[in-house]
Amino acid sequence: MDQVKVRDLRTRTGAGIVDCTKALAEVGDDVEKAVDILRKKGLASAAKKVGRITQEGVIDAYIHPGDRLGVLLEVNCETDFVARTQEFRRFVRDIALQIAASEPIAVDRKELPSEVIEREKEIYASMVKDSKKTSETIEKIVKGKLEKFYSDVCLLEQPFVKTPGKTVSEYIKEQIAKFGENIVVRRFVRFRLGE
Repeated sequence: MDQVKVRDLRTRTGAGIVDCTKALAEVGDDVEKAVDILRKKGLASAAKKVGRITQEGVIDAYIHPGDRLGVLLEVNCETDFVARTQEFRRFVRDIALQIAASEPIAVDRKELPSEVIEREKEIYASMVKDSKKTSETIEKIVKGKLEKFYSDVCLLEQPFVKTPGKTVSEYIKEQIAKFGENIVVRRFVRFRLGE
C-alpha cells in the first residue's frame, strides 16, 4: 500500500488510517474513487448521528467589513472538545458568512410562521389565477414557487455560498461526518444598519 496515497487521502477526508487503507484497497489505489467511498460512508454515518443531543457549541458574532452588517449565531454540537477546535469555529464562521450573504429569515421551514407561508401561497396563486390553467396545474405551480421560496429564505435549504452545488444542509452533514458528532444550527439574528 502506497503510504503517500494513504496520507493524501487522510488529509483530504479526515478519515482514519485503517479506513483510508481499506478504501484504497477497494478501488485499486485510486485516490479520487477512495475519496468518494469515504465521503459516502461518512455521510451515511452522519445520518445516524442527526438525532443525538447537542448541548455544547459556540456563539459566533460576525461583523462584515464596513460595520454595516452583523450576524449573531448559535451552533451546537455534542461535546465541548469539538466546540473548542479551530476547525469547528471555522465551520461556524462559514455559516455566519452564509447568513450575512444570503439573508435567510429562518433556519428551516418549520420555523417559518404559517401566516408568511399562507401569504406567499396567495401571492403565487393570484399570479397565475388568470392564466386559464386548471386548478391542479395552478396548485403545482404554487407548490413549485413555494419550494423556490423555501430555498431562498430557509438557511438549511439555501445553496452554500462557498460551494453553490450543495445546500447548507448538505454542507452541515459533511461536517457531522467529519467531526463525528451531531451539529445543529440553533438560531441566528442578522442585523443591517438602519433596518
